[in-house]
Amino acid sequence: MSNDLVLCTICARGGSKGVPNKNIRTVAGKPLIAHTIEHALDWNRSTDVVVSTDSTEIAEVAEQYGAEVPFLRPEQLASDSAAKLPVIQHVHQYMTEETDTDYDYIVDLDATAPLRKIEDIKNCFQVLQNSDSHNVYTVTEADKNPYFNMVELDQDGCASLSKQAQSEIVRRQDAPDVYAMNASVYIWEQGHLQGTDSIHQERTRISVMPPERSVDIDRPIDLAFVEFLFENESEYV
Repeated sequence: MSNDLVLCTICARGGSKGVPNKNIRTVAGKPLIAHTIEHALDWNRSTDVVVSTDSTEIAEVAEQYGAEVPFLRPEQLASDSAAKLPVIQHVHQYMTEETDTDYDYIVDLDATAPLRKIEDIKNCFQVLQNSDSHNVYTVTEADKNPYFNMVELDQDGCASLSKQAQSEIVRRQDAPDVYAMNASVYIWEQGHLQGTDSIHQERTRISVMPPERSVDIDRPIDLAFVEFLFENESEYV
């Protein structure tokens, strides 16, 4: 067993508009956030699993499933416009100062990605440990490609491809590989989380997850699709 100190954060704001109360909605027999807490605990590498929330109801559920909730998230980090990175940085700073723990790695697992498996966390962590990267996050192969079938509009409303290749690409298979961030796993090496306002750093790498485990719940239809995949897990996931 490694002696690395790992802080695992789970960010779960109470005021979801797309799917009200989504973080504690029942999904496959348990609150949505419970799936991610269990992933963090079952991984067996987390020194501390901390949920950051502004909701006492979410906090209560999180503690029932084994996570720590040492504070309620400050109001300025709980608005609709608040970015996620400062929330993770706040948890890290709080835990470092309050517990006097110098974490080697910070892992963030998104509560709205319940289909991830432990192997996805392990794979992401392995990319970080086996490379010169400062941070790694998970992605999945994009179903659209800016070199082939994604367009932007100019000031006159005329469309053109988002990215231009040296020569026209007429088959998607010939386009460069592109990936979509799937909001599942983010990992930082010590010293590369604080003092930045972007997850994209000089040495940021990716870990690829399959599309069937990359559904991020943002809309009611996503919730229904995740339920379907859980019900048919042996066939699709």
